[in-house]
Amino acid sequence: MKKPSETAYEELKRPLLALGFARPGSLIRRFMPCGKPSCRCAAGRAAWHGPYCQLTWKTKGKTITRRLSDRQARRCLDWLANHRTLKKMVRKMVALSIKETDRLLQEISSE
Repeated sequence: MKKPSETAYEELKRPLLALGFARPGSLIRRFMPCGKPSCRCAAGRAAWHGPYCQLTWKTKGKTITRRLSDRQARRCLDWLANHRTLKKMVRKMVALSIKETDRLLQEISSE
């Protein structure tokens, strides 16, 4: 028979099976000037070009930014949400694991 902590851990693992692709990063929509002095955007922020969708993430400590089309950005939204969900699930699993392994280590030291 499983212990309550094992059952709780199994319950935490179950939703992982339904999770799709998970991508870290941030998605923003931004307006930008082009830099040409004769362009309308030189008049100020209200005239900047955009909005442009921009995906940013870190790889090996380096920030990477990629401009996306609206269609690509919509597709990324689910992946980014899945990544946040995955991180939350893993934090819960780790917290439960620490609690249970501390208990098990305490049992071993009292034998």
